[in-house]
Amino acid sequence: MKADHGNGHEPIRPLHQHQPPLNQLPEAGGRRTGAARLLGRLTLAAALLSLAGCVPAAQRASGWVYPLHRHQPNDGLAVVNRPGGAGLHLWLDTDTSEPGRCSPRWNPDAARLRAGNGPRPSSTGRASRQEFYDAMALGPVRWQLRRQFAALCRQRAPGSRFVWLEPPRRAEDYRPAPYPMVEGRNLLSNPKAVLRAEKRLLGQPIAPEDFENEEPPPVPPGP
Repeated sequence: MKADHGNGHEPIRPLHQHQPPLNQLPEAGGRRTGAARLLGRLTLAAALLSLAGCVPAAQRASGWVYPLHRHQPNDGLAVVNRPGGAGLHLWLDTDTSEPGRCSPRWNPDAARLRAGNGPRPSSTGRASRQEFYDAMALGPVRWQLRRQFAALCRQRAPGSRFVWLEPPRRAEDYRPAPYPMVEGRNLLSNPKAVLRAEKRLLGQPIAPEDFENEEPPPVPPGP
């Protein structure tokens, strides 16, 4: 394409004709100029991309982070941090021990994720706690966790205020939240309910008095 000389303007020349060679770029205070630093960064990025391209896709972790529920929506998160779709299945629980407040209850014992890149991910066994702490250092993981915990608190404690707590990133940072105290009466089955269950198993008729609820026997004293 020819430049138009009839409009009174200088023809457009390529930018490289106005730039001195890189080895003649001026320096200030012995430091490289911005153009040289940019060139170095581009060279490094190209080298990293070249190295990444040498690794087959099957041997690279996809880095996917997505909700993967356990019992109800928003109570689990999948983190694909290993090749072949393997990774972590984080189990999410809430702390509502303080009235009017709902916050994350951190559990560093994540399950081992399987087939995380496919349509039917699953989990089994337990991953190491160090993998959990390493995952907590990733911004996309924390961002997704905050979204899910907020939604989980809306489900479990609609009238409570959601308070986000940063996850532990080291073993020494983990402080398990206390669970609500369970009284002895909650650990014992009602004798009437046990009797009714026995009669059903034996095929015996259940009398009206079998439905009369009564308190479980007191816990015997002593250690």
